[in-house]
Amino acid sequence: MAKSSDPLRPTFSPSMTGEAFLRWYWPVAELKAACEALGVSPHGLKADLRVRVAHALDHPGEAPAAAAKKPKKSTFKWSQERLTRDTVITDNISFGPKVRGFFKEQIGAKFVCHSDFMDWVRSSEGATLGDAIDAWWMLEQRKDDPSFRRDIAACNNYLRYLRDLRDAHPELSLDEAKACWDEKKIRPAQDGFVVYEPSDLEFLA
Repeated sequence: MAKSSDPLRPTFSPSMTGEAFLRWYWPVAELKAACEALGVSPHGLKADLRVRVAHALDHPGEAPAAAAKKPKKSTFKWSQERLTRDTVITDNISFGPKVRGFFKEQIGAKFVCHSDFMDWVRSSEGATLGDAIDAWWMLEQRKDDPSFRRDIAACNNYLRYLRDLRDAHPELSLDEAKACWDEKKIRPAQDGFVVYEPSDLEFLA
């Protein structure tokens, strides 16, 4: 249970252990800075950066084992091929300028390539771009449903924390919720993930 008396996150130091490092939540900017300080790649997902930094702290100069990547089956070149509504979605689809431009041309200026839509497309190998356009409109219509709530990706700790806190305490303003986050994120966090707890309200006292 979080308390205002809990120890606060220290400044990153190349002399700390991997275990000590993993005890805390680290913003992406600080993870990248830590990678650069340790001479390892600052590129990749946040979870990858955490593992990379912890490994470098415990094993200086030793490169971490590279994660195995699932090979792509398709060789379709999304940045070069002509796209139509009948174009089949492949496992290597990317949302570069050509793909986004196609959807904007078909849907109109209101097209936004939001995460829900990209998730639908990436999970719909074998469907067509025409199917994807229909799915975009379906997802867009959900916004008119007052009960609809967009999923928040597990990696977006900040928004998940704010939603959980304000669900539990709808009387709090967004600024008050952010103030709780600012205090909670610098305290010990299991697996580096900040979780709302009822005791967090004492940060507003």
